[in-house]
Amino acid sequence: MQLIESILADSAAVTAIRRDLHAHPELCFEERRTADVIARALGDWGIPVHRGLGTTGVVGIVKNGSSDRAIGLRADIDALPITEHNTFPHASRHAGKMHACGHDGHTAMLLAAAQHFSRHRHFDGTVYLIFQPAEEGGGGAREMIKEGLFERFPMEAVFGAHNWPGLKVGQFALKTGPVFASSNEFRITIQGKGAHAAMPHLGVDPVPVACQMVQAFQTIITRNKRPLDTGVISVTMIHTGEATNVMPDSCEIRGTVRTFTTEVLDLIEQRMRTIADATCAAFETRCRFEFSRNYPPTINHAAETAFAQSVMTEVVGAENVLEFEPTMGAEDFSYYLQHRPGCYFVIGNGDGAHREGGHGLGPCMLHNPSYDFNDDLIPLGATLWVRLAERWLATSR
Repeated sequence: MQLIESILADSAAVTAIRRDLHAHPELCFEERRTADVIARALGDWGIPVHRGLGTTGVVGIVKNGSSDRAIGLRADIDALPITEHNTFPHASRHAGKMHACGHDGHTAMLLAAAQHFSRHRHFDGTVYLIFQPAEEGGGGAREMIKEGLFERFPMEAVFGAHNWPGLKVGQFALKTGPVFASSNEFRITIQGKGAHAAMPHLGVDPVPVACQMVQAFQTIITRNKRPLDTGVISVTMIHTGEATNVMPDSCEIRGTVRTFTTEVLDLIEQRMRTIADATCAAFETRCRFEFSRNYPPTINHAAETAFAQSVMTEVVGAENVLEFEPTMGAEDFSYYLQHRPGCYFVIGNGDGAHREGGHGLGPCMLHNPSYDFNDDLIPLGATLWVRLAERWLATSR
């Protein structure tokens, strides 16, 4: 493993920043203290800062030489609405808020790279350090782009990373093409007619309608979609009724749809709508169908993925650069890749053995209240960011 010595030497100080952020988590578009910490650190290192894109976003600008070439490196900064189970000293001090996805660590890795860039500018061009708010459902990437990210900071390509529990520390994984799925939500309200549960013939029961509908949705996956195409329909909530002896007059079904392509998503939405309307008509009920498209699929570009793989190989060796198995989870880095070429990859967070005494009883998995970022990743992730930027800006175009 070829780590940069100066980054290793400074890792304790950056680790302290990471743990401070972990102790003070902030939810999407509320990351004001987090943004202050980031901007203060960059300013202390002599890096110009732009603030306010996407409400609380921070962009650091590191220039050297005369080239107009530029690359973007992104870290997300928001936390999740989860109550932390850990009790170690840097555990969350705010009930109901927790860095359960490692965005504090992503921020620390990019800050460590920024500190190195401020002292050792072995490149000709510009590195844009993108600290993005609201990845966890708020679409912070989309908002920063809407507010002029790529116009104000014209970068040729953009790269991002996420820690990955279960993958060994010292390993990376990446893949060309779809790596994270689109994220979409549906809500279906079935309007029936309430009645006494002992006299169901006097009403129109929406519950069996919902049951038929939920079962029928799975035929979209097994009979309408091509078997080689990937898609998931998960009904996660059914809300109805208030008493055991009352037939409810309405029933609400909610859930999520995940796909890797817009074509499959179009098919699923159209078929769900048809099934919902037709099922309700067959049972003489009425239906309100709502479908919200949130994050698009994250699709890596081939050339940039191959480039990132070559840099990773230099840093950790080919045996530690693995092919990523795509996940049906979603990631708003997808918006960047719709506007600029780039690659989103993962860095191993280990199996949880790094956690100090006082960690919760649950596994060290993403979105788990016992999760904690592995600080051993900070010098490794920062080294990768530095080498990636240096190599990119040194490569002829």
